[in-house]
Amino acid sequence: MEDDIDAEVRDDLDRWAAEGIEFIGRDGPRQFPVTRAEALDRQQHFVVHRLPHFGRPDEMVARDPWLAHSGLSTSFNLGLLEPLPAVRQVEEEYRAGHAPLSSVERFVRQVVGWRDYLWHLYWYLDAGYPAGSHSPGRSSSLPEWFATLDADSVHARCLSSALAAVRDRGWAHHAVRQAVLGNYAVQRGWRPTDMVDWFQRAFVDGQEWAMIGNVAGMTRHAELGSVTTEAHAVSGTHVNRTSDFCGGCRYDPKQRVGADACPFTGGYLAYLHRTRERLHGNVRMTRALKQLAQIPDIREIVTQEHARGDRAPSEGPASAVRKDPDPKRAELPRCPRWSGPSLPRPHPPRGRRAHT
Repeated sequence: MEDDIDAEVRDDLDRWAAEGIEFIGRDGPRQFPVTRAEALDRQQHFVVHRLPHFGRPDEMVARDPWLAHSGLSTSFNLGLLEPLPAVRQVEEEYRAGHAPLSSVERFVRQVVGWRDYLWHLYWYLDAGYPAGSHSPGRSSSLPEWFATLDADSVHARCLSSALAAVRDRGWAHHAVRQAVLGNYAVQRGWRPTDMVDWFQRAFVDGQEWAMIGNVAGMTRHAELGSVTTEAHAVSGTHVNRTSDFCGGCRYDPKQRVGADACPFTGGYLAYLHRTRERLHGNVRMTRALKQLAQIPDIREIVTQEHARGDRAPSEGPASAVRKDPDPKRAELPRCPRWSGPSLPRPHPPRGRRAHT
């Protein structure tokens, strides 16, 4: 789908690189629409081939970075698509019996719910509310391996895959952004403003109004409740439940201490311990803090994670991997990938009737 303009852009990028300007990521075929016609075609492709699967739980699958996600965020941000017509088209798919209610509801909630909420919140709080003015516990800048997308230096498979996705496509779906990238930053105490800046520069849909709300607000909880009431911090066991990453990783999500201990599992507990006084009284964190108080080796965990620090999780041989504990994830349906003119609509599932 590339044209002469893409070639001109690449020539400019090559010239700037020769002049000493540094870039992150890898160049490759353009994967996102830049014209109205391309955006409409991608929207149609999503509606026909991905929308029926969009309502399933937030999975993360190493072999399929797109899953059923639309990839339309850049088109909305650039003004190539309008949210309401897209929502109306999705609604018609439900009424025609081509998509289940769960998928349609999820898309509508994200497009005219969450995105609209963040847009108005951004302006209500004076277009750039103090993202990063609050950072529970210690605060440090992003390490170079993370900032430069050095996925090959990371042996934690989920984090390596997430960084590689941003390096190669400038994009990862929201579950990867929250449960892996943002989650790791929360646990390590990295400065929220640095994370917002990194997301803006590294992602193709990194508009300021969206990144401040999603990164500083939801993921980092740096504004202490203007967006959400808790940070999106989870352990390695959560990543294991919602992905196939852990099956091919040298770390064990069930281990919290030792050479095989998952940095997300130990990191999560260390984060709770570090921020326990600030989180005290937050009803959504009550259960987690009670469980933290019952962990006998918490001091050892905290010492271990402090020693790990901001270094890339690459301890031990990268070839020491485990078998996928949940092979059923391999059975998730793979959706056709958008690469130009839309494919014909597949036959609807047998027995599905039109909704009225």
